[in-house]
Amino acid sequence: MPDSRAAPQESLLDASLGTTQENLGTRLLNRLPPGGPECVRKLSLNLRYQQEVRPHMKSRSLTDGQTLSKEPPSHALKLSTPEKVKDAQLNPPEEALWTTRADGRVRLRIDPICSQTPRTVHQMFSTTLDKYGDLSAMGFKQQGTWEHISYTQYYLLARKAAKGFLKLGLERAHSVAILAFNSPEWFFSAVGAVFAGGIITGIYTTSSPEACQYIAYDCRANIIMVDTQKQLEKILKIWKNLPHLKAVVIYGEPPPTQMPSVYTMEEFMELGNEVPEEALDTIINAQKPNQCCTLVYTSGTTGKPKGVMLSQDNITWTARYGSQAGDIQPAEIQQEVVVSYLPLSHIAAQIYDLWTGIQWGAQVCFAEPDALKGSLVNTLREVEPTSHMGVPRVWEKIMEQIQEVAAQSGFIRRKMLLWAMSVTLEQNLTCPSSDLKPFTTRLADYLVLAKVRQALGFAKCQKNFYGAAPMTAETQHFFLGLNIRLYAGYGLSETSGPHFMSSPYNYRLYSSGKVVPGCRVKLVNEDAEGIGEICLWGRTIFMGYLNMEDKTCEAIDPEGWLHTGDTGRLDADGFLYITGRLKELIITAGGENVPPVPIEEAVKTELPIISNAMLIGDQRKFLSMLLTLKCTLDPDTFEPTDNLTEQAVEFCQRVGSKATMVSEVVGKKDEAVYQAIEEGIQRVNMNAAARPYHIQKWAILERDFSISGGELGPTMKLKRLVVLEKYKDVIDSFYQEQNK
Repeated sequence: MPDSRAAPQESLLDASLGTTQENLGTRLLNRLPPGGPECVRKLSLNLRYQQEVRPHMKSRSLTDGQTLSKEPPSHALKLSTPEKVKDAQLNPPEEALWTTRADGRVRLRIDPICSQTPRTVHQMFSTTLDKYGDLSAMGFKQQGTWEHISYTQYYLLARKAAKGFLKLGLERAHSVAILAFNSPEWFFSAVGAVFAGGIITGIYTTSSPEACQYIAYDCRANIIMVDTQKQLEKILKIWKNLPHLKAVVIYGEPPPTQMPSVYTMEEFMELGNEVPEEALDTIINAQKPNQCCTLVYTSGTTGKPKGVMLSQDNITWTARYGSQAGDIQPAEIQQEVVVSYLPLSHIAAQIYDLWTGIQWGAQVCFAEPDALKGSLVNTLREVEPTSHMGVPRVWEKIMEQIQEVAAQSGFIRRKMLLWAMSVTLEQNLTCPSSDLKPFTTRLADYLVLAKVRQALGFAKCQKNFYGAAPMTAETQHFFLGLNIRLYAGYGLSETSGPHFMSSPYNYRLYSSGKVVPGCRVKLVNEDAEGIGEICLWGRTIFMGYLNMEDKTCEAIDPEGWLHTGDTGRLDADGFLYITGRLKELIITAGGENVPPVPIEEAVKTELPIISNAMLIGDQRKFLSMLLTLKCTLDPDTFEPTDNLTEQAVEFCQRVGSKATMVSEVVGKKDEAVYQAIEEGIQRVNMNAAARPYHIQKWAILERDFSISGGELGPTMKLKRLVVLEKYKDVIDSFYQEQNK
């Protein structure tokens, strides 16, 4: 860590600009383009940061600046449409479809179906100011009370943050890394980083110091934002290995002691006063839609994390058209209200919460940091969102909580709920598109289900989305029984989020929806059932992997199509159904290709006591499976406990077992439970396509999969390679016994 605070070389500042400081409100009035929002022009000239979010504190001196390091040139193919194949060649950046350089630029995939004029993030925000400047942009809880920030205030905060970054020496195409839970500071720091010509890089709050170091080094982070002392400690441990890091800004908690190059948010925002508005405007006006503005790191389930470079056009185009496909409304029709709680370092939350919010003037309300430990439902009740998104595991946890409450309810209330859900599920399965509901269904909704939705905070929620991982049929049916449709989206970090979307007007059960208008899809190497690898094209497609030319070439073929590695099929109406991943495809020793996900889901559906099921069998003589049991989570650590969930206990009782803990089932090899699981697996085998698809051996693990255990990624995706290594002895025992 640097031990002094010398003034930085302000590499992005135009030295010829004047340095006279004026009040922020005065500066903004002069800097707005002609026809700027009237609400901004009416701002008081003494508008100060402490009136918006936090009080100012005294500023300090700064660290040394750094210069851009040299990197290999951009590579790509000069293409205008996916049909025009050209020879591989080196091209100038403006002609390239991909690049591996943070400061590279790419040729945008503009064609008649993707015709929106390319826009920068600042241009998108300027339009929002004109339309929605007075509306609430963000809600956050302070000392038990909800406070709000308008879009005008949001914009001012972003500009002030941008100037703070410039004063700290942020260089073009270097990153501002954010290691923090969702908050207003995350948002205006991210937007400010883009305004200042930098790149946003989110880091998962669960990351180890080593993982933080890998990302911060790879993205050449000049500044890192953290929200707690715990996160600050991670950075202090690795600072000596980060040659580009100039400063750390901490908010939410004060640093334990005054440290060189470590600033509070108040100090950081005050630094912006030293940078002329003209300097920031010069940088903003020089920005192009085809340059990188955010880096999203993959979770590294199959190797080192890859830095997915997304351009300003990727962000602004997807924020508009991807969200339109999901029926997100502009604020002049209905201001959408959403709760932000999923990690913003993941593209799904970032595009849904941050960028779509700006595009349509939504109000984004921030959950507490312990949202996934139980407080999320309280926030949902208070906020009452109109639109909500969750990864499948979040929806599963909500389902399990309802089941537990129902199990503890009186006989009559439990029977009423089961009756209401059964008639509603039947209606939604038999007539999914009908608005005319039978009297019984409407009565069930009025008497029972509406109250359940209200208790969950979904009374006003018109759109409930999921993505990032497959969802079981059991979970989808459960929520259909509550009259809550779960709309799927499909995409990757490499597609800026949604490339396919479902919506109230575009829905089919088990499907990921239809391709977003303006995007394209094709399946390659289709089999007899029409299943092939999903390949995508459009304005959503990423710029390339940072510093990884080989990986970029693997992902983007010579025609410019992105190969997702996912397999799926398209029905006659264009709805996409995901069937698995090529890399997850199990090829047995006998040469059979077995997609694991359908078999795993069938086991979980057949056996409601099972939490996770992972199929084994690559290069093996037969298939086997690792199982975990549904257990409660520790409310403080969110770790799996030894206690079975109510649903799991019910299963045990139904099959004649008195077990209430995982250890009682696994440690004593509870005969009733093991026999019931064996019978369930045999039922799954009976429905298998052929004998090579049969599960011949299985084992129950002593602990459920978790993020801390390494088996799950930050978005609850199963890390198959980690599981294979961690439980190698258990897996080997399946096949050693066979050889004896």
